[in-house]
Amino acid sequence: MPLPPPLAPAGDLAPALVVVGASAGGVEALRDLVGGLPADFPAAVLVVLHVPATASSALPVILDRAGPLPVRHAADGDRLVPGRVLVAQPDHHLVVLGEQVALTRGPQENGHRPAVDVLFRSAARAWGGRVVSVVLSGSLDDGAAGTVAVRSRGGSGLAQSYDEALYDAMPRAAAAAADGVRLLRVAEMPAALVELVGSLPAAGDAGPAPAEMERETQMADLDADAMHDPDRPGVPAGFGCPECAGALFRIEEGRLHRFRCRVGHAWSPDSLLAQQSVALESALWMALRSLEEKAALNVDLSERAAESGAQRTAARFTASADEAWRAAELVRQLVADLDEHGLSAAESPDDGSPDGADETGEDLA
Repeated sequence: MPLPPPLAPAGDLAPALVVVGASAGGVEALRDLVGGLPADFPAAVLVVLHVPATASSALPVILDRAGPLPVRHAADGDRLVPGRVLVAQPDHHLVVLGEQVALTRGPQENGHRPAVDVLFRSAARAWGGRVVSVVLSGSLDDGAAGTVAVRSRGGSGLAQSYDEALYDAMPRAAAAAADGVRLLRVAEMPAALVELVGSLPAAGDAGPAPAEMERETQMADLDADAMHDPDRPGVPAGFGCPECAGALFRIEEGRLHRFRCRVGHAWSPDSLLAQQSVALESALWMALRSLEEKAALNVDLSERAAESGAQRTAARFTASADEAWRAAELVRQLVADLDEHGLSAAESPDDGSPDGADETGEDLA
C-alpha cells in the first residue's frame, strides 16, 4: 500500500521536525539536548536510542525531568505536534508517515530495532527540507545513511563534537557521509536548533522522494508490496546477510555505500563487519562444541569396546578421540586469538550508554 504523500502543515501540526539518534554514551547528551530546548520550541522532536529489545523503559522519564518539554514513548498514530518529544519504544522502529508516526517491527537495520537510519530516512521522505537531524554519541555508524537522506532532501544535519562525545564513531560517520553537517557541542545545539527551525523552507518545496527512499521506508513499515517486490534496491554484493543468510545488495549513496537483503535487513559497512565477527565467533563455539562432543563419544565407545575385549576397535575410537581433541584445541586457540587479530565484535557497547545503564543505575530501554 502506498505511503501517505508528503504533506503541508495543518492545524496543530508542527512546522518542522527534529530527529535525534544516539547509542553508547548518548544518554547524558540526550538529557542535555532536550533539557536545553525552550518551552515554546516550535518543532516536533523524535528520539531513537539503541536499547535492548526486552528491557524496561526509563528514558522518557529521564528526559521529561530534564527540561520544560513533555516527553513520552511514541504510540502508533501519534501526531507530530510542536514542542513534544517522542521516544522510540524498545524493539520497534519509529517511522514517520505523513503527519504521524508508526511503530513497526520491520527488519533490523545495523542490527538494531529501533534504528536511527529508519527514523531519519522516513522523516526525510515525508518532510523533505523541514527536517533537522542530530547524531549524538554512539559506536559504529547507524545514522550515517539517514543523515545522507536528510541532507539529500534539503534538510539540515548536526553532529556532536568528536572531543565531547563519549563514543565518537556515529558522529564521525555522519559527518563523513554527508556534506554540510555541523559539528557542535551539545550545549550549543538547542540555540542552533531554534535558529535552524526558524529558517527551514516551507512545505512542498522538496519535491517527491526518490523511489529507493520510498521503497526502503515501505520496507521498514512492513508494506507487503515492497516486501514482495522482486526488484531489490542496489546491485548484488556477493555477501550474505548475517541476520537471515540471504543475499545482500550494495546501495551507493554518494560517498556512502551500504547493504540490504531481500527481506529488508540493512547494514552499514562497519555494522556488517561487526556482525560478521559475532557470527564468526558463534560458528567457532559451535565447532568447538561439536568436536568436544565427538571426542567424548569416542572415549565412551572406546571404553565399551575395551570392556568387551575388542581392543583394536577400542584403539580406533581412542585415536579418533585424540584427533577430535587436537582439532578442538586449534579452534579454542582461534577463539582466544579473536581480539588479538581484530576479529572480535565492536570494541565498545552499543546499547545507549557505556555500561548499559545511566548514572542512576536505571535500565534505559
